[in-house]
Formats: sequence, structure tokens, C-alpha cells
Amino acid sequence: MRTVDDYADVRTGDKGDTLILDVLARDDAAYQLLSEALTAEAVAAHYALDLTGPVVRRLLPGLRALVFVLPGALGGGVTGSPVLDGHGKALSYHLLSYRLAADT
Repeated sequence: MRTVDDYADVRTGDKGDTLILDVLARDDAAYQLLSEALTAEAVAAHYALDLTGPVVRRLLPGLRALVFVLPGALGGGVTGSPVLDGHGKALSYHLLSYRLAADT
């Protein structure tokens, strides 16, 4: 079974306690596939975090990118979180492990 890692790179950033994930597809076909598979609901379920709001997805076809915003994912942010990954950098690797449908 293929994963997001086979088709894209993921970068992450933070704004307060909000995690921002950028999925950068390697080509147009990968962008099309990921746009269909990575819905806001699928990403929310993959992370299974106690968020303070819904996951928001933005498509940037000119850049072959998908941006996901996960409010409250960082538990208070860099200065307010007791977790080791206050910036959410390790969380980007978790999205790379997302398994895509068997026929991809």
C-alpha cells in the first residue's frame, strides 16, 4: 500500500497552538490523487487529536500544494505546551505515513 510519502513532501509550521501542514505534491498526477484522498475529514481522523475547531483544507493547484490547518493541535503552542514537539515538526512525518487506497 502506498503512502503520502510516495507522492509528496510535507512541511509544517505553527501559529500559536495551531498546526499548519503543507503537502507538496511531486507532480500533477500526484496532486490530483492527493487532492482526492486527503480531505479535511481524512486528515482529522488520521491525527485523532482533540482540536479546538475543524480541520480546514485549502487547495493551491498552481503550486501543487494542499494546506491543512489544525487548530489546537499543539496544546498551547511553543511556549505554552508541555509536549516536546511544540512546533509540530514531528507531526508532519505522521502525515507522510497516511495510507492511500490500495489501487493507487
